[in-house]
Amino acid sequence: MSRRGTAEKRTAKSDPIFRNRLVNMVVKRIMKDGKKSLAYQILYRAVKKIQQKTETNPLLVLRQAIRRVTPNIGVKTRRNKKGSTRKVPIEIGSKQGRALAIRWLLESSQKRPGRNMAFKLSSELVDAAKGSGGAIHKKEATHRMAEANRALAHFR
Repeated sequence: MSRRGTAEKRTAKSDPIFRNRLVNMVVKRIMKDGKKSLAYQILYRAVKKIQQKTETNPLLVLRQAIRRVTPNIGVKTRRNKKGSTRKVPIEIGSKQGRALAIRWLLESSQKRPGRNMAFKLSSELVDAAKGSGGAIHKKEATHRMAEANRALAHFR
């Protein structure tokens, strides 16, 4: 427990072009080694490709992809008194779910074959918005695991 008191919650800043917090959250997850300008370039190129592919507002596609990938329930490993571990289903809050969704989208886009990250990210976002893709499969696998271990929910 902290002796200094509670830390104040900081709101996420919005990005310079779209004035959107969600875009800034995605940029921070793309960023490696502190190279934020490169992360912005990757995301803006991906957004431009989404605009060309779908001919709709790319921010709506981004929001829909994240909403579709966001999990409601997950599993957490718990150890019992005898030493065996169990995967116990737990509910996931909206902030943690959004963070997981962004992480899963970026991981599955990095695994895709393709030319560059902007192309792979745009393809993954469009697929996730349609209801397919690696991130959607990850969410479904997590939900299946939680459903299979539903009997262990009382260990929460």
